[in-house]
Amino acid sequence: MPVVNTGHMRKQTQRSSAQLLFASNLKRIRLDKKLTQEKVAEGAGLHTNYISSVERGERNISIGNIERIAYALGVPMTELLTEPEKPH
Repeated sequence: MPVVNTGHMRKQTQRSSAQLLFASNLKRIRLDKKLTQEKVAEGAGLHTNYISSVERGERNISIGNIERIAYALGVPMTELLTEPEKPH
């Protein structure tokens, strides 16, 4: 059976807006809390290189790892997944 390109599939190297939002929130929260990538990785039980690639928006992160990172940062998972409030 031939493969049909529907145009809806992204190449693996393309980043979704959700990945970029998560990456931005992770880095912002980490820096606000004055944590290194190493400390977040240690607290989440993940490798530092993994945290680094997540911060660059290169990983399609699992819900389990979102939970682990949120725990390591001491924030609810939703804080990593929502747009930050803009100052008035």
